Amino acid sequence: MPTRPWLRRLVFAELIAIALVLLVTGWFYWRSRATTLNGIELDPPQDIPSVTLQGSDGQAHTLGDFRGKLVVVFFGYTHCPDVCPTTASTMARARALLGNDAGRVQLVFVSVDPERDTPERLAGYLAKYDPTFLGLTGDETAIQQLATAFGVHYAKVESNSALGYLVEHTSSTFVLDTEGRLRAVLPFGLTPEQVASDLRALLKS
Repeated sequence: MPTRPWLRRLVFAELIAIALVLLVTGWFYWRSRATTLNGIELDPPQDIPSVTLQGSDGQAHTLGDFRGKLVVVFFGYTHCPDVCPTTASTMARARALLGNDAGRVQLVFVSVDPERDTPERLAGYLAKYDPTFLGLTGDETAIQQLATAFGVHYAKVESNSALGYLVEHTSSTFVLDTEGRLRAVLPFGLTPEQVASDLRALLKS
């Protein structure tokens, strides 16, 4: 028996309605995931190569040494006049806001100025912000390899200031999950409260 025209139209209309519901539901799901963090969450997370650098604690380290913790990674240098002090201060305050969870987070400051940033200098610089912060330095090849893995750009810029040369560098901060994978990117300018909120969310996920 031929299908009646009105029945075909009804079925077609219902299919469109179902498609619209699925589309709207999917959009709200994506929207909720996209706005979970103040920073940018990477899904899926990205693997980071094992690169050995010299730590401000006198030991050799790779970022994989800290699996089981969130690792907050920032590339900078101790002579930086603005971005690096602001970031270090923000991260120290964010870590303090975590309370009992602070021990589950390790901040790592990777120097992009190995010519001047010795392990000893990094130790003294970072201690002003938080004694648990770890600095890493090493030869240019190793630092460049790690920076490239994170998509970080840096370049020496000659300057007439008392600081001598400056180093332009990416200002974002990166978060590795407890399995050592790059999970989130935190843009420069987030408040300590926003950073702490993101770290809490990542600790729970």
